[in-house]
Amino acid sequence: MAKKSKTQRAKASAARSARKEAKKAEAAAAELKAAQGEVAEEEAPKKKLFGKASKPEGSTQNNKQVKAAEKKPEKPKKKRFQFFKDVKAEMKRVTWPTRQDVLRWSVVVVAALLFFGVYVAVLDNGIITPILFLISGLGA
Repeated sequence: MAKKSKTQRAKASAARSARKEAKKAEAAAAELKAAQGEVAEEEAPKKKLFGKASKPEGSTQNNKQVKAAEKKPEKPKKKRFQFFKDVKAEMKRVTWPTRQDVLRWSVVVVAALLFFGVYVAVLDNGIITPILFLISGLGA
């Protein structure tokens, strides 16, 4: 795995510290709400998928409708371009090689190609071709 550059390490460090600060801020806000007694408002009916709010238990809904809704769990709709958004998010997480890494591995690949090219040429012209001439009888 390639080493991260200084800027990549600095960005990662800044992101970690920002997440810590956000968690601290959320904890402080939760404590403030608890102290002010606003926790009861959070227990109000929450929105379900697709933005439909659930009704309180004492509502005038028919029991048959409630049972029918419970039997058929709705599948969330996939967004049209969700795949591309996921690809973009994944590409942001990639640790890209540094310029030095790319240069180093390019040199290794070119050296390997040259070595095996020479190896195959010597094997073909120096060993295989003379053996084939001897076997076929054209060499004698």
